[in-house]
Amino acid sequence: MPFYVSPEQQMKDKADYARKGIARGRSVVVLQYDDGILFVADNPSRALHKISEIYDRIAFAAVGKYNEFENLRLGGVRYADINGYQYDRRDVTARGLANVYAQSLGTIFTETNKPYEVELVVAEVGDDAETDQIYRLTFDGSVADEHGYVAMGGQADAVAQSLKDGYREGSSLVEALRTAVRALEAQDSDRHLEATSLEVAVLDRNREHRLFKRLAAARIGDLLSSSADAEGASEGSSGGKGADTGSGSGSGADTGSGAKPEKGAGGDED
Repeated sequence: MPFYVSPEQQMKDKADYARKGIARGRSVVVLQYDDGILFVADNPSRALHKISEIYDRIAFAAVGKYNEFENLRLGGVRYADINGYQYDRRDVTARGLANVYAQSLGTIFTETNKPYEVELVVAEVGDDAETDQIYRLTFDGSVADEHGYVAMGGQADAVAQSLKDGYREGSSLVEALRTAVRALEAQDSDRHLEATSLEVAVLDRNREHRLFKRLAAARIGDLLSSSADAEGASEGSSGGKGADTGSGSGSGADTGSGAKPEKGAGGDED
């Protein structure tokens, strides 16, 4: 006698299986900043990337099983190259790529016994923040048009809450990186992420032609140091307000302003 499982139960079991697999991975954060889109992954590996370039203005980030999202990445690169060659490079868009990924993931989820344990972000940087595009795709082919920031993998709810509390539109690269690292650290209060434990890349709208740029560990360390110095100066400034409270005709203490974070771009590793 054949064993029967209802379609509803089968879909639920597949979804639970995929979610558990994705939650076991390390988190990835994608957020907008004043000059483009920042990608930050909790990934100490220098060879197995979670963040990659797809085309001139388009990048890809993923969590889950490496072999599965690497297959999707390679398929996206082929799609972009073929369409850019046959038509025009401007015809290759994040929206078109997201639709292709959604069809592939949806077909795999419904027609195979084992769904892909992956979650993706496809992002395209525009001429300004209003024209940036960020699409989030889940294991079942669902697509969401995101704005501001996205958190995937690991304890995604804790990361997303930290981003919600700390994210500010129009942030500099230093501020955005600090917000992203704090969000990744929110999963474990005892963990401090160093530059060598991070994979960081940007889509920088100020560059020409290829806008994707992977930041080297040394540059990440410089940005994090800049962020820590700026934060310390800000705290020192706020603590010094009204320090002179003695009697006399003199006015209160000066309130010095903190050092302005340096906004720079990192070097390519590729």
